[in-house]
Amino acid sequence: MKTLTIGLLILIAMSGHLNADNHASTDSKITLNLNDTSEVLVKGFIAPIEYTQYGFHVAWDELANLQVAEPEKRYPTSVFHAFLPPTAVSVGDLWKIKEEGVLELLRQLHPNPNLDIIMNAGDSYGLWACLRAYNDKYAEIVFRIHAEFILEDGRFTPSQFAGHLVIDRIKEKVASFKMAVPEGVLNFDVGRNSTRTIDVGFCPQIELRAEIGEIASDIKFVESMTQAAAERQLILRFYKSQQIKWVSLEDALEMGPAQQKPIHVISIDGPLADEAC
Repeated sequence: MKTLTIGLLILIAMSGHLNADNHASTDSKITLNLNDTSEVLVKGFIAPIEYTQYGFHVAWDELANLQVAEPEKRYPTSVFHAFLPPTAVSVGDLWKIKEEGVLELLRQLHPNPNLDIIMNAGDSYGLWACLRAYNDKYAEIVFRIHAEFILEDGRFTPSQFAGHLVIDRIKEKVASFKMAVPEGVLNFDVGRNSTRTIDVGFCPQIELRAEIGEIASDIKFVESMTQAAAERQLILRFYKSQQIKWVSLEDALEMGPAQQKPIHVISIDGPLADEAC
C-alpha cells in the first residue's frame, strides 16, 4: 500500500475499546417492493483519470484509455430487486445486497467487474444496504459496495461504490438511483500484472445514474436518520478498525496518565476506511 502522506493515529488502550456504535432501529417496519414493469434508463460515466502517483495513467495505455463500456442502457426494474431487503425493515436496519443485479449494473461501466477483491481479504468484501428514510410515498435506501474491474493487464480497484436507491412506494417503481465512486484525494488503487507494480490515483467521476421525474429536495420523512449516520452504519460492516475509539495525540497525552492507561501509537501509510490504498 502507498499514499502521498503518512498518517499517525493514537489509541488509548482500555477495556471495551471497540464500540459497536450501532443505530437502534425503531419498532416501525416497512416492506419495500418494486413491481413496476417499465424499464429504467441508466447513464454511465467514467471521466479521464487526472492523477496517479507514479504516472500509470500516462504510461499504461489501458488505464489512459479507460472509459465507460455503455454510456446509456435500459434495465428492467427487476434488476434493482438486488437492493431490496428480504424482510420488513426499520430505519437503520442493514441487509446484504444480492450480487447478480449489482454485477449486471457494473458491467455498464466495465465488462469485467469483480466483487471478490483480489488484493484484499476479510472485511474488504461485501455489499450492504441500509434504510435511511421513508414516508408514505418514498423510501430511500443507501448502500456501499466494494468491487473492482479486471483489466487485460491487471486490476482497477475503486475506493468504494456508494449511492442510493429511492423507491416510489405508491407506484412501486424506481424514482432515483445513483452508484458512484466518491471523490477524494486518492479514490482508486491499480495493479499491473506485467510489471508487478501498483499505483494509486484520482478519477473525478465513475458513476451510474438514473433519475425518473423530479423529487423534491425538502421531503418530510416519517422516519429518518442522517446521511452521515447511515454511512457510519455501513462502514462498520466492513472495517473493524472503525469500531475503535481513536483520539488525537493531544487528548491521548491527557487521558493516558489520568486513566493510568498505556498509549499505543500506530503509524499507517494508507486509509483505514476504503480500498484506495
